[in-house]
Amino acid sequence: MIVKQWTKEERYRVLRSAEELRELFERIIKSGYRQHYHIQSVTGLLNDPNGFVRYDGLWHLFYQWCPWGAVHGLKYWYHTVSRDLVTWQNRGVCIRPDTEYDNKGAYSGSALPMGEHLYLYYTGNHRDEDWTRRPYTCLVDLKNGKDAQKLPPLYGAHPDYTEHQRDPKVIRHPNTGKYYIILGAQTKDKKGCCIIYTSDSPTEGWRFAGQLKVPGFEDFGDMWECPSIETISGYDVLIFCPQHLKLHGRGDAVHHNGYLLGHMDWETLTFTPDNTNFHVLDFGFDAYAAECAANPDDQNKATLVAWMGLPDASYPTDEEEWSGCLTLPRELRVRDRRLIQQPLDALRALRGKKIDPESTDLLPRVCEMELICRGGDLSVTLFAKADGTGGLTVAYDDSRREITVDRSGMERRFNTELGEQRTRPLPKGLFHLRFFIDRSSVEIFVNDGDAVFSSRVFPTEGESRLRISGDASLHLWELNRAVEETFTID
Repeated sequence: MIVKQWTKEERYRVLRSAEELRELFERIIKSGYRQHYHIQSVTGLLNDPNGFVRYDGLWHLFYQWCPWGAVHGLKYWYHTVSRDLVTWQNRGVCIRPDTEYDNKGAYSGSALPMGEHLYLYYTGNHRDEDWTRRPYTCLVDLKNGKDAQKLPPLYGAHPDYTEHQRDPKVIRHPNTGKYYIILGAQTKDKKGCCIIYTSDSPTEGWRFAGQLKVPGFEDFGDMWECPSIETISGYDVLIFCPQHLKLHGRGDAVHHNGYLLGHMDWETLTFTPDNTNFHVLDFGFDAYAAECAANPDDQNKATLVAWMGLPDASYPTDEEEWSGCLTLPRELRVRDRRLIQQPLDALRALRGKKIDPESTDLLPRVCEMELICRGGDLSVTLFAKADGTGGLTVAYDDSRREITVDRSGMERRFNTELGEQRTRPLPKGLFHLRFFIDRSSVEIFVNDGDAVFSSRVFPTEGESRLRISGDASLHLWELNRAVEETFTID
């Protein structure tokens, strides 16, 4: 894989005209790995989802965007909208890094709808001439969901922590009416944590409230990114991304996305977990920076979307000068004191032709697959070669009550140093699998949402067969396109 080597000047080049990107766009949309129903980079690199919210009859979802290629550099917020969380439209750039407070990037954040205002909170990545970072928590008023106006920054970096203070999640307390912002941070002795600011107004008067106390997790990675506290079915859920630590069953991966179920006391700024287990949100190879949107009509669920990628990782489309997509939005609920993630019912509208699995062993490149499992061992291989070898294998061992996803059989292997197998215990056995396969990704929902495996895959032309061994009934549908390739920048 030949990937362009970028200079700092190239990575932090300012976008001045959409025409600077037209040739790149027209080139990358010819790629065989462009997705059909996942949000993906219009050009260049996509990473964290941001500002996911329902406002004025639409779902608004932004993503971190570096326009020039598959590289982390000067970041913008790119804006997409949907009425049903399935079919998405590009609206173009929303936040540009064009002030002294965000001169080297508009980093991740969240959104708060207030009447005609949609407030967007983000980290302004400022760099001095000597490249010293100074983060600011910044605010944009997106009036009527379209016209972005930058307001004065809310505050700068707190001196008791390192330069790593970012990813503001704004919360309005339902009882007191107070506003809180949770930031991912790093202590001076290099331990991950969250810090909290509070105000009586969403736009001014913010003051430092303190560090979030999480008993049992005082030394858990050296940085916490993308923190959030959600309330679902009466439970408080702390979601965050601890960095630079290894977890059992996660190979040599050091960046994770997970959650704690427990209770949040806003008076003492203490989140008390129900137990000492950090639960991984997604057991696949590529899932990070989850962003949640509250459901205004149902307090028993939220909607979650994540970056189908990882920090410090590379992907085969890097050589085509683009990278990145988001996971499908999922319904997030609590069941048996654990979070479950389920595909949206609205996704059924994408189903096209139903395929008789007895008539062919060819696997459509864009499809949905459902298996009703009747017990015993089961093996499913996607993208096998004509002779049955290779591919991505999903294997359930009934004696061990474990399911394993292994992508080491694919021809285009990548990030192998992070491990090529992921295993999840299934104490109740396996009874249901649902696969969503796009041009360069696979999302596997196990047992109606008990576990999810999200992974990027890049099959070659000869990797096109489906192999199933075990007692299960199969249903297979082609899926229609839901994301249009439109050159919308401004």
